[in-house]
Amino acid sequence: MRIFKRKAIHFLDNVPQQNDDFEWLALMQDHGAPTRLLDFTWSPYVAAFFALHNATKDGVIWACNPAEIEKMKQVDLANPGSFRKYFLAGSGSFVWLGEPYAMNRRLIAQSGTFLVPAVLNKSIERILREYPNPRDTLVKFILPADKVREKGMRELYRMNITQSTLFPDLDGLARSLAFELEFHWAYDPRTMAPRRGRHAR
Repeated sequence: MRIFKRKAIHFLDNVPQQNDDFEWLALMQDHGAPTRLLDFTWSPYVAAFFALHNATKDGVIWACNPAEIEKMKQVDLANPGSFRKYFLAGSGSFVWLGEPYAMNRRLIAQSGTFLVPAVLNKSIERILREYPNPRDTLVKFILPADKVREKGMRELYRMNITQSTLFPDLDGLARSLAFELEFHWAYDPRTMAPRRGRHAR
């Protein structure tokens, strides 16, 4: 985090406060740096997109129950300084769900939020199994790619859920071309029926 803070300022129009570690971590996570944050979204459609877009076998969506997680809440990470004070100490086995106060463009576009473990020697699944109602706290949905990916991705595209809308920058635009090549140009955009002589893979 120290290295990222010192060097990222040259690429940022709005630099987070020096002591707002959670906002810095969110920025790092959104750009591919390793952090303890786990990406979640408030949108089931965005979750389906990320589960399916690169799936070759089964895609997976993990859904958590904010009400159950809130019962065990011990700290508010949205307050600058909280991460360093409570999470780096590793004194409690719990997870926190939420976003930094200042949200970056990608987080906004993805209706994003984060699940943050307070300790690093346990998986989030293991931590949540110790909660009072574990079966009502975390649920796993399996999406068989061979049965739902093709239609699911086309429907998400029609809802304007694409790489270019979820990553509103040049990277997202470039990555969205993969879907255009794979699916969209093989279908009539008015009816979504396959064009004659073309087949989606």
